[in-house]
Amino acid sequence: MMGKLKLTGLIIVFIFIIIQFIPYGRTNPPVTGEIQMPEQVHAIIQRSCYDCHSNQTTWPWYSHVAPVSWLVIGDVNDGRAHMNFSEWDSYDTQKQAKLRKEIPEEIEKGDMPPFRYLIIHTKAKLSQTDIQVIKAWAQERPDQESGEID
Repeated sequence: MMGKLKLTGLIIVFIFIIIQFIPYGRTNPPVTGEIQMPEQVHAIIQRSCYDCHSNQTTWPWYSHVAPVSWLVIGDVNDGRAHMNFSEWDSYDTQKQAKLRKEIPEEIEKGDMPPFRYLIIHTKAKLSQTDIQVIKAWAQERPDQESGEID
């Protein structure tokens, strides 16, 4: 019995080591046209959203350890595919307007930032004030943007 348990443990350790060598891309492509927003809004969104919704991801140590890295990289790729603040200029005005409308909706529903992200990234949690600032910005027309939100 003890021999089988030891063998199983060794196999698990061996598999864990082997999967570390499976290449899985952590990338930060170039920023092609970042979204323009007031500084206050930018600070909030950068703190709470950029790791998954920009090309400026901060890759934590655990994003280098499989199989957790696969989950993290998958989340970042999915986030960037849905909306990427670093490639905002590549979206037509209709898509930009749709995304600006979705941002506060996702935040208010509690879907963004995701709970599992907030477990480790506690600074990404949005306060009620943060949410109100983002809502006010998202409701502005892009040609009305100013440097500050009251």
